[in-house]
Amino acid sequence: MTIEQAGRMLADATSYTDERRLHDALTLLRRQAPVHLVQAPEYDPFYAVTRHADIMGIERDHILWLNEPRPILGKAAFDKLAREQAAQGIALKTLVHMDDPQHRVIRAIGADWFRPKAMRDLEGRVQELARRYVDRMAEFGGECDFATQVAVHYPLYVILSLLGLPESDFPRMLKLTQELFGGADAETRRGESAEDQFAVLLDFFAYFQDLTAARRAHPTEDLASAIANAQVDGEPLSDIDTASYYVIIASAGHDTTSSTVAGGLHALIEHPAQLARLRENPGLLPLAVDEMIRWVTPVKEFMRTASADTTLHDVPIKKGESVLLSYPSANRDEEVFTDPFAFDIGRDPNRHLAFGFGVHYCLGAALAKMELKALFAELLPRLESVELAGEPEWTATTFVGGIKHLPIRYKLRPPA
Repeated sequence: MTIEQAGRMLADATSYTDERRLHDALTLLRRQAPVHLVQAPEYDPFYAVTRHADIMGIERDHILWLNEPRPILGKAAFDKLAREQAAQGIALKTLVHMDDPQHRVIRAIGADWFRPKAMRDLEGRVQELARRYVDRMAEFGGECDFATQVAVHYPLYVILSLLGLPESDFPRMLKLTQELFGGADAETRRGESAEDQFAVLLDFFAYFQDLTAARRAHPTEDLASAIANAQVDGEPLSDIDTASYYVIIASAGHDTTSSTVAGGLHALIEHPAQLARLRENPGLLPLAVDEMIRWVTPVKEFMRTASADTTLHDVPIKKGESVLLSYPSANRDEEVFTDPFAFDIGRDPNRHLAFGFGVHYCLGAALAKMELKALFAELLPRLESVELAGEPEWTATTFVGGIKHLPIRYKLRPPA
């Protein structure tokens, strides 16, 4: 594999369905071209940044490196349509798209709902849902597709319960979330064009505009109401800004965690000694959860654009040029992690970047960890045996994803 071929893999959604080949490419880039100009068909050029220290440095300097106007990797046609939609005031504008000072102000609206006290208040509900889904595994008769029957539903119920949405709307939210993040995957996408992808956003907007109107007319004690009734400089958020906030909470708060739930169990199945170690030492679960997150790294990349001419590893980057921050690469960096390709449930310290770093550190990181701990704390004591019942399948994506099918065969003990 050449360096040029390795770089182009980052613009190929199918790369993330073959993790061994992907990590071979990322290892090559880290060693030989840690800042590499990628010129791939259908994409505007970008520099791939693959080392942990460089990604931390870029995320730390949010004045030089901006989220706007290219926060994630998309095809040139998608980026062009996004700019046109933004000019008309109808484009998605989430925390991912924002820079300070707007980012700091908008992030604060939802921040209290993810602080330690809020997490403690939510913990009972999360544990209840974890028990519900392990009990459901027992009803499946010892065989299921863990990804589609457990992993995608459990975190969806958690985050939509936090928002305060009715359970009758959960299937609709699941479909829209999968279409939003699975736009490159033939199984989940609505269509192949940029217009098809924007149609998904418009469906999200329509749903959340109705929700905003309802919460403003009749405020409730949930996160949806807090967003709907938030004010900045004495004015409520616009309909687009309000809907965008809901979209990032509902989608990012679900799809990333579901990928880690499925990928975490797959890692334990593939590393039976680590599974046995965790069952014998349940106190290692917090460390194991962080290792699952590092191992899966559900967010594959974010982009940053230079606000001034600069250099990185002696590579000149001009104002307006973009870099791709490869989180799977950072989380296998040999300079940071001892034996990075080993799945080690006791890894400590674990300086993974799966939640990002700096001012854009994931708002829901504590919730994601709590969900993972709750599910595996419920599942592992009841799990007599588990094995693969078929070949796992990964989502084709360049943004967010992981295992989409995980057929397993298992035996569960009754609840204590």
